[in-house]
Amino acid sequence: MNSYQSTLDYLFSQLPMYQRIGAVAYKANLDNTIKLLAELNNPETKFKSIHVAGTNGKGSTSHMLASIFQTAGYKTGLYTSPHLKDFRERIKINGECIPEENVVDFVEKNRIFFEEIKPSFFEMTVALAFDYFAKEQVDIAIIEVGMGGRLDSTNVITPLLSVITNIGMDHMQFLGNTIEKIAAEKAGIIKPETPVIIGETNEKTAPVFLEIAKQNHSEITFADVETQCIASLQNVDCDLQGIYQQKNIQTALATIFSVKNQFPNLSEKAIREGLANVVKNTGLLGRWQIISEKPLIICDTGHNEDGIKQVLLQLSQTPHRRLHMVFGVVNDKDVTTILSLLPKNAIYYFCKPNLPRALNESDLQQQAQEFGLQGDTFPTVAEALKTAKKSAHSDDLIFIGGSTFVVAEVV
Repeated sequence: MNSYQSTLDYLFSQLPMYQRIGAVAYKANLDNTIKLLAELNNPETKFKSIHVAGTNGKGSTSHMLASIFQTAGYKTGLYTSPHLKDFRERIKINGECIPEENVVDFVEKNRIFFEEIKPSFFEMTVALAFDYFAKEQVDIAIIEVGMGGRLDSTNVITPLLSVITNIGMDHMQFLGNTIEKIAAEKAGIIKPETPVIIGETNEKTAPVFLEIAKQNHSEITFADVETQCIASLQNVDCDLQGIYQQKNIQTALATIFSVKNQFPNLSEKAIREGLANVVKNTGLLGRWQIISEKPLIICDTGHNEDGIKQVLLQLSQTPHRRLHMVFGVVNDKDVTTILSLLPKNAIYYFCKPNLPRALNESDLQQQAQEFGLQGDTFPTVAEALKTAKKSAHSDDLIFIGGSTFVVAEVV
């Protein structure tokens, strides 16, 4: 009998994993996922699903949807990535992580087949999630795309509905270097005669979505334009802080209204309660999360141009005396664009999150200095935060971010 830890070591180490090592782990086809699921008797065909893609907001939107369905009394699967603390956060039912023994059993049972086809970490995780949701007979599963859409391992489902939150510049080395190319990759989750919700209208991406929806005979709704479904739900409260969540709420509401006739318990009360208790119901971490007061310490996983812009807007609207930024990045992000956006009057604590593709803190400091950003370097996130706490006044603000992996070390 293998332990959970040794199973995880197997999942993480033996298989290339984009999250840790970057581009070499990216496979541009769905062949392995299809073989794996066939071996498992195609669990993805045994439950209803909603598929969520997008550059930013897909995680928050997925958790909002899961919370609403759960509140309405439906047994709700939720598949997301990456995890912050424990691998099992990726696969939840009604907010509960998949049990350790299920992870261990799955790998033990299928190990011989894995050795044969050599699936990636992500392919195995998707197969595990779909297998678990099918066995547990969920009423609905919210499936978040890992990266892109068209060639993402999750793109083997036939969902009730596809959702694309928005398009920004991220993962350009895989998805293309223009906003239209990235949109086309994300639009790869649009299925024949399956409605699609677009969270944000953008003049460059809208034509791409309209064309692909038309080819698929799929009804398309732009959530920020179609407001009649949302008019009945004025002033909903959501426990996910952050101005940027307003767009995600709109996208989640448009999604719920689109499938309401198939889920009669999706009442206004369930929708309101679900949005008010996302964190409590799903355990979502790292979205404008307040870690402590006096000094106010906030972390956020925003890590690309659009995500950082939203974070900075929110910081500018949060009262504070001085701003301290505990900041680290991974080396395949567009670091110069991000650094060019950051405030020059903040005190920086440049650090390196604990993973192979993190950018070295001295390299980060050097690049930051070219943009007039000043601060010391720290080999770990913990040391950077410790120093920031010592330096900060009680009415200062300490922000921790730059990467999901920096946030993972403090929540």
